[in-house]
Amino acid sequence: MALQKMHNTGIVVDDLDAAIAFFAELGMVLEGRMDIEGSWADLAVGIDGIRSEIAMMRTPDGEGRLELAKYHRPGLVDALPENPPHNILGMHRVMYAVDDLDDTIARLRKHGGDVIGGIGVYEDSIRICYFRGPAGIIVGLSDTIG
Repeated sequence: MALQKMHNTGIVVDDLDAAIAFFAELGMVLEGRMDIEGSWADLAVGIDGIRSEIAMMRTPDGEGRLELAKYHRPGLVDALPENPPHNILGMHRVMYAVDDLDDTIARLRKHGGDVIGGIGVYEDSIRICYFRGPAGIIVGLSDTIG
């Protein structure tokens, strides 16, 4: 048996519409939305009685997918602390290469959030930053210099 491919990365959000708008602004395409509930979902997730709505977003090349999930039952459990730093054990982030980092940051700021620290430059070839978006999601962004 061998790994075939990565299917998606999942992130739980408190406002599904806002998260969809944020990732659409980044350039992802909404593939679809659906409600998730039933015994199969309870078993797969390990929580009894779930009812959630998901939105599947994909990158323009069709290779990367992001599943955004809003739980209606049971309710959301807040992560502590609010807006945690990236070095918390098990903390996640999603990383994207973009064609214009400055333009991307400006467009994403309209949806709330901001660059966490600043824009770093790696070996005069790549600019990189972490951006905190809706629900405290950390999104890594990078572009190529030159």
